[in-house]
Amino acid sequence: MKIIVPMAGRGSRLRPHTLTVPKPLIPIAGKPIVHRLVEDIAGVLHQAIEEIAFIIHKDFGKQVESDLLAIAAKLGAKGTIYYQNEALGTAHAIMCAKDSMTGPIVVAYADTLFRADFTLDTTADSVIWVKQVDDPSAFGVVQLDGDRIVDFVEKPKEFVSDLAIIGIYYFKSGEALREELQYLLDNNVVKGGEYQLTDGLENMKQKGLRFVPGKVDEWMDCGNKNVTVETNSRMLQFLHADGEKLVSDSAVVEASTIIPPCFIGEGVVLKNATVGPNVSLGKGTKVENSTIKNSLVQEKSTIRNANLDNAMIGSHATFDGNFTSISIGDYSVLE
Repeated sequence: MKIIVPMAGRGSRLRPHTLTVPKPLIPIAGKPIVHRLVEDIAGVLHQAIEEIAFIIHKDFGKQVESDLLAIAAKLGAKGTIYYQNEALGTAHAIMCAKDSMTGPIVVAYADTLFRADFTLDTTADSVIWVKQVDDPSAFGVVQLDGDRIVDFVEKPKEFVSDLAIIGIYYFKSGEALREELQYLLDNNVVKGGEYQLTDGLENMKQKGLRFVPGKVDEWMDCGNKNVTVETNSRMLQFLHADGEKLVSDSAVVEASTIIPPCFIGEGVVLKNATVGPNVSLGKGTKVENSTIKNSLVQEKSTIRNANLDNAMIGSHATFDGNFTSISIGDYSVLE
């Protein structure tokens, strides 16, 4: 099995946190979003991952490429880097990795996390992962006939289904998908100036290929600051319930209280602080004379004299003050 991860967008809605690092490498509960994504996919697939192909922008830099290859290696997979330097749509992005589209593949967009417990139907030509939502008009949805997907509807104005497409797809044949997407590119089949994956899916369905849904229990977005902080909180709750160790043995805790669930990274120092619930502190971060809850702090930042709730702070940042619901990026200073 191979995993194709289109992630060339910078994530403008999550600025300033994405000015120095791509959104998929923002840590959630101590691990980058894309790391958690491919781990969770591997857990659902229950089979070895041969290759993970990451589609990025060339401007992301060598450090990002090195980090992504390391994520693949941790899963025992070959890591491959491809580039999409123009925003020409979902089909175009996937086709940037066409050399890796052989055999069974999963395509997963790296701006979402999920929790699921289902058995992948590997007899189907494709499995589209979906989540039941309250307001389907805000999403692309699938329409079912029994257990078979018979239509894809983008942001329906009238109710046709409440099963939203979350952006993760299984294809029994990477070659079949590649052929359909190549047809779109060769014949300039565009909508809004972009090549769309859904057009390829529709062509495959018209040829009689069987599409079925894979339903997830939880779908967590990382689109902007507020939902990313909420996703961090929910992920911490899941990991705590699973019994995962979240507090590093190298953390220094002096006259401080940790209220679970919290992720406390390596070398974190807490002095006269109350941290939690639902807080992630990246490695090397220092917190003094502060109360923090429902917040996400990245690596090697310093927080003093603070009372934070629903805050997101980048790496190498310094915060000293009485602000509450804040969002400051890497290397920022508020004193």
